[in-house]
Amino acid sequence: MIQPPTDMSDQVIIRFADVHKRFGSLVVLDGLSLAIPADRTTVIIGPSGAGKSVLLKHIVGLLQPDQGSVYFHQHCINELSERQLEPIRKRIGFLFQMGALFDSMSVGENIAFPLRHQGLNSERDIQRIIGEKLAVVGLSGSEKKMPGDLSGGQKKRVALARAIAMDPEVVLYDEPTTGLDPIRADVINELILKLKEELKVTGIVVTHDMASAFKVADQIVMLLNGKIIAQGTPEQIKTMENEDLRHFIEGRANAEDLKALHRL
Repeated sequence: MIQPPTDMSDQVIIRFADVHKRFGSLVVLDGLSLAIPADRTTVIIGPSGAGKSVLLKHIVGLLQPDQGSVYFHQHCINELSERQLEPIRKRIGFLFQMGALFDSMSVGENIAFPLRHQGLNSERDIQRIIGEKLAVVGLSGSEKKMPGDLSGGQKKRVALARAIAMDPEVVLYDEPTTGLDPIRADVINELILKLKEELKVTGIVVTHDMASAFKVADQIVMLLNGKIIAQGTPEQIKTMENEDLRHFIEGRANAEDLKALHRL
């Protein structure tokens, strides 16, 4: 059995217990069990189709397991109704892969959207929160700009400001550095570290970017064929001899892929 890193905190905020999920004949999660420690950043790596984004969607109840359970603190997510899920979703921020800003709304209006959706009516409080969150991501004074006026990196930062508008306990980051050059990607990495260190945010990061993974992670988990094949601190992951893990983190094609190319 794969053991979790020995230096993780004892407090678990999210837990997957023998979770199975398939779409038709495609098995996506195959008996997955995983503990997410509070106040730490867990990075999920693995090839496309390994179940990484599906895992995130189970945490917020967008998907239900076919078998097994997902827990947020003591609550079993997959046993809750939509109404019961609502207060839990307020405690979880989600940074979508492409940012998912509303193009017709200004930066300020994008950040205000979840606040108004959750019933905050005080315009003074809304504007205060917008200013605070933009300051966190280093974009103070950008309230009136439109998404079309922003660079790719700035859009990601605005999306992150929106994700933390409700002061969540947990932030889910789906491919946060995709489409960014190495410098802009590192700004996002620094923000992930900042949220953990200054705001005590528990982070779950899905990524193919190994430079990002090694920089922000307290633990790294690799999924393959719906199962965890490697788990450890960045230092432990770097020294593990699992062949699939080595191919992934070094960006090398495996023998099967190379054989298929030579048949063309």
